[in-house]
Amino acid sequence: MDKFETLTGIAAPMPMINIDTDMIIPKNFLKTIKRSGLGVNLFDEMRYDDDRNEIPDFVLNKDAYRDSQILIAGANFGCGSSREHAPWAIKDFGIRCVIAPSFADIFFNNCFKNGILPIALPQEQVDLLMKDAEKGANARMTVDLDAQTITTSDGEVITFEVDKFKKHCLMEGLDDIGLTMAKSDSIAAFEAKTGSERPWV
Repeated sequence: MDKFETLTGIAAPMPMINIDTDMIIPKNFLKTIKRSGLGVNLFDEMRYDDDRNEIPDFVLNKDAYRDSQILIAGANFGCGSSREHAPWAIKDFGIRCVIAPSFADIFFNNCFKNGILPIALPQEQVDLLMKDAEKGANARMTVDLDAQTITTSDGEVITFEVDKFKKHCLMEGLDDIGLTMAKSDSIAAFEAKTGSERPWV
């Protein structure tokens, strides 16, 4: 998993509330088990019309936000089904941080396991970041995970909270498999000892 330390990038404003996982990645794209290739279908039904033409008014179709790495969203982001394809699609598009007043629990945890930093902030702070994001491509924000700060394009600094263990995993690029492999020496030693003491197992 890619490490997350400091991110400076364009923030896309998406003030809708209750953006569910089916809106993030519709069910017809869930057949794959690959984590790559889903970015083109992120928010598919909002990005394209029935003829697969881009809908110009959708924020990620606007030139200023095509390369967004941060998403500023409304409350209860990621609600609905627990599909892990949702953070896969977000990450594959290039977004590494989602900021909202609140998140659905399963989606929130899935983000950390897939290299995305979800940040929950009070509504008034999200509103401030939303307004900053509306400035377009020239308004770049910086998210510093180590310092736990967000710096707006005007230099205003907002602090955020994050679980210490989840922070460690993101900064070290450790998903569940990575955490297990980090203990590979201990696992091998245990297996060797068990094999000699209980060869019948």
